[in-house]
Amino acid sequence: MTPLRAAPFRLLLAAAAALATSALVPSTAAAQTDYPKQPVRLLVGFAAGGGNDLFGRLVAQKLSEKLGQPVVVENKPGASSIVAFELTARAVPDGHTLVVAPFGATIINPGVYAKLPYDPATAFRPISIVASFPFVMTVSAQLPVKSVAELVAHAKANPDKANYGSSGVTFQLLGEQFKALTGAPFEHIPVKSLAEAVTGVLNGQYMMSFVDPGPLVGHLKAGRVRALALTGSTRFPELPDVPTMAEAGLPGIVMDSFMGIMGPRAMPEAIVKRLEQELVAMTGQADFKERLKAMGLVSVGSTGQEFADKIAREAPIWAGVAKATNVKVQ
Repeated sequence: MTPLRAAPFRLLLAAAAALATSALVPSTAAAQTDYPKQPVRLLVGFAAGGGNDLFGRLVAQKLSEKLGQPVVVENKPGASSIVAFELTARAVPDGHTLVVAPFGATIINPGVYAKLPYDPATAFRPISIVASFPFVMTVSAQLPVKSVAELVAHAKANPDKANYGSSGVTFQLLGEQFKALTGAPFEHIPVKSLAEAVTGVLNGQYMMSFVDPGPLVGHLKAGRVRALALTGSTRFPELPDVPTMAEAGLPGIVMDSFMGIMGPRAMPEAIVKRLEQELVAMTGQADFKERLKAMGLVSVGSTGQEFADKIAREAPIWAGVAKATNVKVQ
């Protein structure tokens, strides 16, 4: 074959190869158009009816509307979301299995569990932080204290009555850090649920508890409990008169909790971006914000990179606190 005739033939081969490659590797636009091809599973690591479940169902409803496919909540309770996270880590990374990623499971678990059935640093792809909230240091309205400093003094004066109810390792970590920073002799009392922690404060069984704001607002408005401080870095819109721990004199305690969405690590970039885009758009909707507000949550809508940055920044901090306070789970 002469050079002049070979050139067009080579061009033809190159064009054919390009077409074959494009057929095998879909474009970003094509991947976004084709996804999702079937119902999407949204795993929730807690039982139905709790805060994580209600959040998951709200996100599932809104995401179903945006994706044009059902998003089905599957409750996989067990071990502080570890069961749900393990199932997600092992799922086919095609965007059809996602998980509700709360602060405790994402930030705290890697630092307190001796062993996890997945590598938290490599198993997941953060997609978006959808909502945030602080925890609230709460005491009974009958307790003669109105500030963090007064609580510390009261606990030291009544060491036999100084205790706190903790419905999970995240709350225990806050309680133990508080003890370490103040020297207050609080005994840790594990409880089965957040509701039990709140009830224990109401009836005087526990001197103090750290709890979510959602189940607390009604009791606060009724004057049954008193909020002494928030763990967040800023004040909480629903409790504007309650100071942060830093404002109350303990700048070392800052825990900005959140509710996010993650998926398996190897998800295609186009699908990750599609989900991120839809979740961020969702958090800007007025009705979605109002429904989050009713749960004690503030709408956020971060990017996946911002979510990943928060994990990288805060997980080592709380792992250090867990080590310093000897909080661990076998």
